[in-house]
Amino acid sequence: MRAALHTKIGTPLSIESGIEVTAPKEGQILVKTEYCGVCHSDLSVMDSLDLTPMILGHEAAGTVEEVGKGVTSVSKGDSVLLTPIGPCGECSMCFNERHTLCERGQSFVFGTLPDGTTPFQKNNLPVYQGLGVGGFAEYTVLEERNVVPVENGLPLETLCLLGCGVQTGLGSVLNTAEVPPGATVLVMGLGGVGLSVVQGARIAQAETIIVSDPVEERRVKAEELGATHSIDPTSKDLLGEIMELTDGIGVDYSFDAVGNSELIALGLALNKPGGTTVIVGAAPPDEELRFSSALHLMMSEKRLIGSLLGSCNAKKDMPVFVDYWKKGQLDLESMISNQYSLNQVNSGIENLRNSTGIRSVIKIHEK
Repeated sequence: MRAALHTKIGTPLSIESGIEVTAPKEGQILVKTEYCGVCHSDLSVMDSLDLTPMILGHEAAGTVEEVGKGVTSVSKGDSVLLTPIGPCGECSMCFNERHTLCERGQSFVFGTLPDGTTPFQKNNLPVYQGLGVGGFAEYTVLEERNVVPVENGLPLETLCLLGCGVQTGLGSVLNTAEVPPGATVLVMGLGGVGLSVVQGARIAQAETIIVSDPVEERRVKAEELGATHSIDPTSKDLLGEIMELTDGIGVDYSFDAVGNSELIALGLALNKPGGTTVIVGAAPPDEELRFSSALHLMMSEKRLIGSLLGSCNAKKDMPVFVDYWKKGQLDLESMISNQYSLNQVNSGIENLRNSTGIRSVIKIHEK
C-alpha cells in the first residue's frame, strides 16, 4: 500500500509505496482509511521526534475491511471514526473515569500497539504507527477500542475532524473544565482546536466567549462560530482588553489552544479568583512553565489543569458529537479550508505551519 512517511526531523513527509500492513489479530480491526485531517501534533512530531520511519495522521475516518477474532462492535463495510486513545475499560484509570489516561491507551505515544508491535512494515523492517492511528496510509490496523462506528452514508471527509481536533476542543470544555451555563470564557489560539473550544463553549451556553489570535481570518471565523468578542493580540494589550470587558474581574475559564507557556501564564493572570486555566495545546517537550507569584496562585485558589484529547471517552463522546453535528449545533464543514490528495499531504502540513486556513483534510485513496 501507499503511505506518507516521516523519515527525518525537519523534512517533508515522503510518499512511498510497497508498505505492508498485517492482518488484524484478535480484538483488532483492519480499516481502509478514507480521509484524514492534518493536525498540529503531526507537525510537532515531524519537527522533533526521531522515531522513524513513521506513518503520521491521526484524525481519520474510513471503512472496516476486516475484523479479527472477538470483535463485536463493527463488521466489514461499516463506516468508522478512528481515535488515538480508546479506553480499555479495565484499568485503574478507566475505573476512575480518567479515560485518556488509560494504561493501554497510552501506547499511542510510542508509535506501536500496546504489545510493542506495529502493523506496518517495509523491506521487513518496522514502520511506526504515529500517534496511535497511522492515518496517512491507505490501510491501518487498530484495536477495537480505538474504532467508533458511525452511520453509513455520512460524510467521512467532514466527520474525520472528530478524531482529534474537534474531540479535543469540545471535550476540554464539556469534560475537563465542565464549563457551566453563563460562564465567561477566554480562548487563546484559533486553529482547529481553538475553534472547537469556541464551539464547545457555545454548546455549554457560556454567556461571554472572548477569543484572541493574530490571524484576522481566524478571529472572523470564531465570531461566526459563537465568539462574542475578538481581540488581535498584535495590536491590543490582551490583559487590558480582558479586564475592560469583564469590569476588572477577569474570566471564569481561560483555554490555551496553542501550547505556549507565556499564554498559559497569561491565562492564569486573566482568571478571576477561583478561575481555571486549561492547557489544551501541546507545547514543545522542553518548554517550562514559570509563574510570577506562587503565593498569588494559592491565595486566589486559581486552578491550572491539563486536557489530553479533551478528557474524552471516545466510544461514549464521539457519538454525542456526531449528534451535535446532525442537529446543527456543531459546524464542521466551515472549518475545512482545503482538501488534498495523499500526494499533496505536504501542502496541508505547510498550511498548518503558516497558519493558513483552518483545517486541511487528506483524501487517502485516488479514484
